[in-house]
Amino acid sequence: MAESIRQNVKIRRTDPQSFLLFFLVHLAALLTMLALLFIIIYILVKGIPHLTPDLFSRTYTSENVSLFPALINTLLITVVSLLFAVPVGVGAAIYLTEYARRGNKLVGITGVAAETLSGIPSIVYGLFGSLFFVKYLGFGLSLLSGSLTLSIMILPLIMRTTEEALKSVPDSYREGSFGLGAGKLRTVFSIVLPCAVPGILSGIILGVGRIVGESAALIFTAGTVAETASSIFSSARTLSVHMYSISGEGLYIGQTYATAVVLLAVVILINAVSNYAAKKIGGERTDG
Repeated sequence: MAESIRQNVKIRRTDPQSFLLFFLVHLAALLTMLALLFIIIYILVKGIPHLTPDLFSRTYTSENVSLFPALINTLLITVVSLLFAVPVGVGAAIYLTEYARRGNKLVGITGVAAETLSGIPSIVYGLFGSLFFVKYLGFGLSLLSGSLTLSIMILPLIMRTTEEALKSVPDSYREGSFGLGAGKLRTVFSIVLPCAVPGILSGIILGVGRIVGESAALIFTAGTVAETASSIFSSARTLSVHMYSISGEGLYIGQTYATAVVLLAVVILINAVSNYAAKKIGGERTDG
């Protein structure tokens, strides 16, 4: 890698503009990597010393400040949110990409709506969820209200990434399938969709990252009860809300960093499992 960089520098020395762009791009990449490493190392150094067995007790008390109930709630709310968002987001993307006519006004309106929804602050989603799911539909401060709110938040992200993944599949795949006598539905689900799985999983991973890191919207919809949810109608706090709650008291800063370490580990684990699944699916398709 170092040798290729040196060769690129030699080639671009004759063109100052090209060399400047080359330098700025690599500088930006280096700064990004250093910032990420600094954040990870800082969290690990601050949090690991406070990872004690009491922090993983099954029941939360003001003495142990256990994160275990919040960890279980985080996994539950992630699964429930994805159950709502993934089918709708992927289905909408399939329709807009494979079935809707090119230049259709619906496609343009949906694209603008998705971009608009992606830029709305999470606190606005929380207020909407509080008014609609918590009060109007009567779900109350519950895991269900929080999951529905988060599913709306990540829906544009999953839909847009799925669209891009489907568009990246070459048209020759579709034409070959049609040439062999396959119908539209079979072509989409047997040829196009499997090829787009890695891109779709990337969108889902980004959605999961937003779910586990969300706190503002969940405070208004899922509540802050420090207990493991017994049902989808139970109020429950996630890891991010747990961090917010105990850090606000000013007495458990060390435990807050420890919770951040666990949250970081959860995100890395989910990403690793998703990447493994994408490679597995891609490998099986290649072998077939």
